[in-house]
Amino acid sequence: MKNMKNYLIVIVGIALIVCGIFLIHTIENPNNLMISLPYVCIGVGCGIFGHGMGNVVEKKTFKNDPELKKQLEILRNDERNVIIANRAKAKGYDLMIFAFGVLLIVFALMKVDLVPLLILIFTYLFVQGYALYYRMKYDKEM
Repeated sequence: MKNMKNYLIVIVGIALIVCGIFLIHTIENPNNLMISLPYVCIGVGCGIFGHGMGNVVEKKTFKNDPELKKQLEILRNDERNVIIANRAKAKGYDLMIFAFGVLLIVFALMKVDLVPLLILIFTYLFVQGYALYYRMKYDKEM
């Protein structure tokens, strides 16, 4: 059943890619939403397809080699690897905060339309709020 789910995800991804390509070739005079919809379909379809195919390949690989599956699980759950991954994410987050802030200032100085700028600001504040929430939560636990 789980493997059928992966195949269904692959099919949905392919369908979105095909739908996006079809929309690009058939719409002659796009307006507003129809300008970007085909490209969004292709992008989301590629992401879904890649995720599904990764799961399918992983299942097929591990079906023939259970020792490899056991070894990979040990590596994934190894405390040292988890700590390294978390530290790398933390460093990436620290850099992202400054880069995102500079990008917002640059967009504001370039007089980008208000709607995309507000969306970026909302996303920036959402990420900051999310980090603050977990910071407070972990402070109470530890």
